Amino acid sequence: MSLLRDIQSSAVDAKEPIGTLLRKCKILAARLGSAELKYWVENELNGYSNKDDLPEYRVMSVGCKGSFSGYAGSAMHNADIPSRCIPKEFREVLFTSYLAQPISSIESLINDSDGGTVQEPWSADVTAHFGMGIYQGYNCMQAWKVIPVNALVGILDMIRSRVLNFVLEIESEDPEAGDAPINSQPVAEEKVQQVFHTYISGNVQNVATGSSNFKQHAISNENNEMFNELLIAISKVNGSNESREKIVGSVEEMRDAQGTGSFKEKYNKFMSILSDHIQVYGPVVAPFLPALAAIIP
Repeated sequence: MSLLRDIQSSAVDAKEPIGTLLRKCKILAARLGSAELKYWVENELNGYSNKDDLPEYRVMSVGCKGSFSGYAGSAMHNADIPSRCIPKEFREVLFTSYLAQPISSIESLINDSDGGTVQEPWSADVTAHFGMGIYQGYNCMQAWKVIPVNALVGILDMIRSRVLNFVLEIESEDPEAGDAPINSQPVAEEKVQQVFHTYISGNVQNVATGSSNFKQHAISNENNEMFNELLIAISKVNGSNESREKIVGSVEEMRDAQGTGSFKEKYNKFMSILSDHIQVYGPVVAPFLPALAAIIP
């Protein structure tokens, strides 16, 4: 079996360890002579040392919970921490999870979880600093970020999908590219770079050269964070499962359509669905509407 076909099989097999898939991609990077693919694979395998280098799929808005002690032995356990109780300049870092660890660690978190969520603790200094200002009469003894396991599963799926799309595109250029001698560049460097930025990094600005049919589609981390916050807000509404699924699906369609001509259509669909459930979801969605409208091309 060729290396490209081997990678494809690994990408679609959920039982294949993600680390094995990425190590195969490291071999492919050497044969293609792609420093960018090699760098991405090594970061995924070994972890990201710089938060600014994190791909958007490793950055997510999360909720926070804590344990509180009060007067005369009163206590609250696993209580939600409202973000408005934290000064605005600290909210982003405390209510955002930056998943920089090796991908094998994320895979282990998924396998070891039994409650649908995993916890990322606040530092003791941060908890002590803000602990008295969250609930009146209570001091926060411990606090942590709550990361849904399905969001971690989504990271693995995202990597598998990006790798699959990448190798399929490379195969369309040269079916034998994965078995070429190391650094022989069986596919032109510019093309490999274009495919990498299109399917792996998601950043295609300034890489579409010499192609009249190539469509650039760039998504900002700021917008992705906004969509993540919107999805979290919707998930907390006490509505029917059917209505929640419709609205969540519509939000995800808008998120995926950013920067394309179809975004306005997805936005109008979302507003139509929202109008049918405005009494339930209107209050939590309203703060996001100006930002959504600003994305319309």
